[in-house]
Amino acid sequence: MAQLSEVRVLIVDDDPLVRAGLTLMLDGAAGITVVTAVADGDEVPAALDTHHVDVVLMDIRMPRVNGIAATRRARARPRPPEVIMLTTFDTDEHVVRALRAGAGGFLLKDTPPERIAAAVRTVAAGEPILSPAVTRRLMAKVASGADTSEQARAALAALSPRERQVALAVARGHTNAQIADTLAMSVATVKAHITHIFTKLDLNNRTQVAMLAHDAGLL
Repeated sequence: MAQLSEVRVLIVDDDPLVRAGLTLMLDGAAGITVVTAVADGDEVPAALDTHHVDVVLMDIRMPRVNGIAATRRARARPRPPEVIMLTTFDTDEHVVRALRAGAGGFLLKDTPPERIAAAVRTVAAGEPILSPAVTRRLMAKVASGADTSEQARAALAALSPRERQVALAVARGHTNAQIADTLAMSVATVKAHITHIFTKLDLNNRTQVAMLAHDAGLL
């Protein structure tokens, strides 16, 4: 997916200092505009109704509606925004649930400003922001019992052989261009396969494909 000329961002965090700091930092980054900032997940639907938003920076822990529930609702909308979760990775046990809800990745709250801006642009372009090392740590948190594994394998069995190849490449973190080169197909064909994969598996981003592949024992 091509980079957007302007990425419109919604910030959701119950800490006013975090909201102010992120707004100041992102509004100063090239190609990024913060359209609004709200204090809780229950304010997200109204903000999305009012503003066109490409990426939501979403806190996980909020007093009324937490970031997981708010992410699930945002991603269920027509033409949903991408969501990046804001977290303290070493202490927060909800990251996997957030990814399953449709988040495209996560950022630590103390991530350097330039990396936050880069992550926003990356997720806006349809690519997850989980490095392989972080993905392995997250996967280790998933309880992959027999039932979960069987369900994941059954879901992947609904894909054609070519779609399964693309799904596994996506799960390994390969870009569309890398998949096209490896499987000898055009980028447009790769995108079409990924759209079919999302539809058949009832998923809405690449990270969820990785989670499913992990549950099926393919990673």
